[in-house]
Amino acid sequence: MLTSADQINTQADQAYSQVIKQAKDKKLLNTNKQTTARVKRIANKLIAATSAFRPDAKQWNWEVNVITSDTVNAWCMPGGKIVVYSGIINKLKLTDDEIAIVVGHEIVHALREHSREQQSREMIKSGIIAIAAIMGADRGTLALGNTVANLGFSLPFNRQQETEADTIGLELAYRAGFNPDAAVSVWQKMSKMGGEQPPEFLSTHPSYEHRIDNLQQIANQLKLMKRKNSSKI
Repeated sequence: MLTSADQINTQADQAYSQVIKQAKDKKLLNTNKQTTARVKRIANKLIAATSAFRPDAKQWNWEVNVITSDTVNAWCMPGGKIVVYSGIINKLKLTDDEIAIVVGHEIVHALREHSREQQSREMIKSGIIAIAAIMGADRGTLALGNTVANLGFSLPFNRQQETEADTIGLELAYRAGFNPDAAVSVWQKMSKMGGEQPPEFLSTHPSYEHRIDNLQQIANQLKLMKRKNSSKI
């Protein structure tokens, strides 16, 4: 890879700290105590299950925050820095299981170090734009969603990486005790919201139809395994 883990982690920490600071200054950070507690409770269950995929993730300095914005997005930076935008929860009316699917997907990008496959300058560039966006008015807030999604965890990821995040993210959510069928429902909601074309932050992701079909197959396999294991008891 072109970028070392230490380099990408340092860049991520710097960009994340600035985004969080600016969100706090604008009074957009964790403004709804109930929503924040809900997201943190779900994320903590997922984090507890990450050791099945990456043992050293237990040592990460995990952080979970909610930014008040109409932006439909969520991301997780290297080292476990998670941000969920209130827009994705409110606009899609996400259940706890569906939030787990979304956050689980983003966590996998960090666990699998997908950002290391991207050029570090892209992360720095995106981080600067994100900070500027959050300082602005409504237009800036919307831009923030598109920009921070690119902050190493959505934009340059290719379809193979996205499929991997879907697959492992679904299993992660399942191991954490969430309903695997939520993977299908959340993308059905996303499809209805996005119409024929996915939202901009999903421009490099697999098509809705392909994604839903793939997730349904995985969910069915997990449920079948659970039934088989239950019958052995």
